[in-house]
Amino acid sequence: MLPVERFIDFAVQNKLFEPGTKVLAAVSGGIDSVLMAHLLKSAGYQFGIAHCNFMLRGPEADAEQEFTCGLAAQFGVSFHTTNFDTKLYAAKHKLSTQMAARELRYQWFAGLCQTAGYEAVALAHHQNDTIETILLNLTRGTGIAGLHGIMPRNGNLVRPLLFLGREEIQEIVANEKLAFMEDSSNASVKYARNKLRHLVVPVLKELNPALEQTFERNLRNFREMEQLLNEKVEALRGEIMTTHSDEVHISIDGIKRLSPQRLLLFKLLQPYGFVEQVVDDLISVLDKHAGRVFNSNTHTLVVDRGMLVVVGIKTAADMPVVINEGETSVNYHTFKLSVLQDDSPLIIKDNPLATSVDAELLVYPLTLRSWQMGDYFYPLGMKDKQKLSDFFIHQKVPLHQKGDVPVLVNANGDIIWLGGYRPDERYKVGKNTKKVTIFELIKL
Repeated sequence: MLPVERFIDFAVQNKLFEPGTKVLAAVSGGIDSVLMAHLLKSAGYQFGIAHCNFMLRGPEADAEQEFTCGLAAQFGVSFHTTNFDTKLYAAKHKLSTQMAARELRYQWFAGLCQTAGYEAVALAHHQNDTIETILLNLTRGTGIAGLHGIMPRNGNLVRPLLFLGREEIQEIVANEKLAFMEDSSNASVKYARNKLRHLVVPVLKELNPALEQTFERNLRNFREMEQLLNEKVEALRGEIMTTHSDEVHISIDGIKRLSPQRLLLFKLLQPYGFVEQVVDDLISVLDKHAGRVFNSNTHTLVVDRGMLVVVGIKTAADMPVVINEGETSVNYHTFKLSVLQDDSPLIIKDNPLATSVDAELLVYPLTLRSWQMGDYFYPLGMKDKQKLSDFFIHQKVPLHQKGDVPVLVNANGDIIWLGGYRPDERYKVGKNTKKVTIFELIKL
C-alpha cells in the first residue's frame, strides 16, 4: 500500500478528518511536518499551513519560516505565520522555554481555528514520539493513563502520522525527494526527550529491531486495559458514591471492599485533584480518625462517620458579607438572607431558617460569615455561653457541614444568630421589645 493510501486509511480508521474537513497543518519545516503536508496535499485534503517562529535560534529560525512560506506557495495553500518572544513569555509566566513555546503555539492554533474556520489541527507526531513519551512518563512516574502514548485524536488536535516510525519517514521523504530543514537543536542532548532519542532508543532498537511495532501492540493492550479500568471506576461511582447538593459522599464500607483498593480509590478521587500520596495517607486512617481532613488544590475531603465527604474549596463567593443598615437582602454562599423590619414584637418559632431579634440591639454593619475557632454565643434558652465547636458537637452537625452554617454577627462582635440552628439569648424578642428585625435564609 502506498504511503498516501496508508495515510488516508489511518485518518479514516481513527476518524481524524474527512475530505471536506478544513485542516490546519502545523509545519515547522522539519522532515516530519513536511511529509505530513505532502501527504495532506497528495490525499486531496483541504488544508492550510501554520508556522511559529519562537525567536530562539536567530537566522536559522528565520530561514525555516521563509522555507515554510515557500512550501505553502508550492502547494497552493493558505499560509499563517507568527513570531513569539518566547523567552519573555516564559519569564513572565514562570515557565520553562519548552512549556512557554507549547502554550504559545496551542493558543495561536486555537485562535486560527476560530478566525479562519479550521476544524482540525494536524500535528506531525509519529511512532517514535510515542515511544519517547512513554519512556519519559515511566521515568517520571505514571499510571496506566501515561502508558497509552500519544492519542491519534485529542479534541480538534489530530496526529495523522502515528502509523509511521522515524526510519520509515526518512525512507519515504528520500523516495519522494522532499526538501526539508534540519533543526540543529534536535541533535542536542540538553533536553530529556533528545537524550532518550539519541542515547536510549538506539539501545532498545539493538535489543529489538522491531521496537516500533512492539510498542504499537503494547499500546493497544494498554489502551484496552485503561478502558476496562475506566468502565470499572464509572460503575463504582454509581455503587459507592452519592451526590448531595455540592457534596460527594463515598461509603467507607464500600471502599473497604475495593480490590485493588489503592488504585480504585485513587481513580475515584482523581477528578477532585487528589494525588496518590493523599490516597495512601487516607487508607491508613480510614478506621482510626474520623474528622481527618485532606486538601487538594480544588477540594477538601473529610473522613466523617462511615463516609468520605468531598466538597469544593470555598471561593470568593463564600467570603464574609457585610449588611449595612437599610439593606433588605444579601447573598451568601448558597443562600439569600432577607432582612425585614416590623413594628410589632413578633416572635418566630418552628422555622430554623428564620428568626426575629430586638432591632434596637443591632449595631450596623452586621456581618454574615462562617464560624471561626473560638466563636461562642448564648444559645436561646440558656444562661451560659457555649463555644460554637461544642454546640456543633451537641447538635451532631457533620464536620463537613460546619463551614456552611451562616453566622450572623453584630458590629460589636456578638453572634446574633446561628442560621438554621439557634438565635442568641441576648437578642431575643422580649416584653420590652418595641421593634423587631426579621432575618430569613432562602436557599438559592
